[in-house]
Amino acid sequence: MRRADRLFQITQILRGRRLTTAAQLAERLAVSERTIYRDIADLSTSGVPVEGEAGVGYRLRPGFDLPPLMFSADELAALALGARVVGAKGGSELALHAASALEKISAAVGPALRARLETTALLVPDFGVTPGTQHIEALRRAVDQRLRIAFDYVDEKGARSTRFVWPLGLFFWGQVWTLGAWCELRNDFRSFRLDRLLQLALAGDQFPDMEGRRLADLLRHCHA
Repeated sequence: MRRADRLFQITQILRGRRLTTAAQLAERLAVSERTIYRDIADLSTSGVPVEGEAGVGYRLRPGFDLPPLMFSADELAALALGARVVGAKGGSELALHAASALEKISAAVGPALRARLETTALLVPDFGVTPGTQHIEALRRAVDQRLRIAFDYVDEKGARSTRFVWPLGLFFWGQVWTLGAWCELRNDFRSFRLDRLLQLALAGDQFPDMEGRRLADLLRHCHA
């Protein structure tokens, strides 16, 4: 990696985290901590408002921003693939947002990279609507706004139950979408296939941001 590219990467990393140590930067960029210390010093003298100190961590002063970003050919390939996955598997509304995002990126890059973006041979065949995607937008808003929801659910044995849940996250498993949630009926975390949800509705209130019932807790529960 060129030194200029590394300095840019350090700035980007510091923008995205509250506090980052030299050791974390060194591991991420595959260089020594001594190199990171020199890079931080150079960024500071060039006017980039890096705050912090060695042994504690670094961050960028709030409000600092960079000029519009450019992308490498590989980064554009990754963006194109991600947008195509969303377009094929994320439901109609997210597909429109993904296409709009690619149009904006295409307009911002130069002609050579624009051609690379438009001809990237990373394709996601669409063999029809993925079951359950009709619920994604309502569930996405419920997750974002912490809205309690209700639905009837049919399990793998065909048994039907009514659930009131706190929606925490949506997960795509290649063929099906699932909702990770805190289930009031079971008083525990549960995962629900979107193609088995019936009569989905908002329950009319927000659920609390409660310790032990957050998305991070759900992920820890899944890996326990």
